[in-house]
Amino acid sequence: MSSRRLLKAAEAIREVVAQAILTELRDPRVKDVTVVGVSVSPDMREAKVAVSVMGDEKQQTLSLRGLQNSAGFLQSKIAQRIDTRYTPRLQFSLDKGQHNAMVVGELLAKIRREQQDDSDDDGADDVDTLPSDDQPTS
Repeated sequence: MSSRRLLKAAEAIREVVAQAILTELRDPRVKDVTVVGVSVSPDMREAKVAVSVMGDEKQQTLSLRGLQNSAGFLQSKIAQRIDTRYTPRLQFSLDKGQHNAMVVGELLAKIRREQQDDSDDDGADDVDTLPSDDQPTS
């Protein structure tokens, strides 16, 4: 099976799962979920769905559990919309990319503030170190 076909299947599965989570899934545990990507095994029997969940760690765990419990429902939606020999078994995993991006952004902002504080301190030292002879006399 060509990789192009796997990519097309993964994208179709991502669209079906994302649409079903948004409009048809009624599990109250599943909220603020974004389907980030799908990777399909070469035999199309398994699909790993990467999701991003807004909220704290407890909310992320609850949403993942809700998604895993709804996997059969979501697989039935895939079977209705995509014509393949096998309907892939869905496995959900939490995508930490968004969280990691926020941590890197905070670190960069902290470094920027420290550099700005250091440059302000250096500027203040320059004013303090001026010799007293430079003051104008009248």
